[in-house]
Amino acid sequence: MLGLKTLLLLGLGGQEILLIALIVLLLFGGAKIPELMRGMGKGVRSFKEGMKEVDEVKKDIVDEAKKDE
Repeated sequence: MLGLKTLLLLGLGGQEILLIALIVLLLFGGAKIPELMRGMGKGVRSFKEGMKEVDEVKKDIVDEAKKDE
């Protein structure tokens, strides 16, 4: 999930964040929000794991290239 600092860096102030939260509440209702946040958290976690795998593969390729020199 996007942190408050990230949202502020995107140019969203307190009023905009509050407005977005209110719209989400109206669209999905209070009962659905925890489920939505859980799904979003799983998505972010999966993305981070994928990025770690990419970094590991990149490091392995660089190490192999250095060995070949």
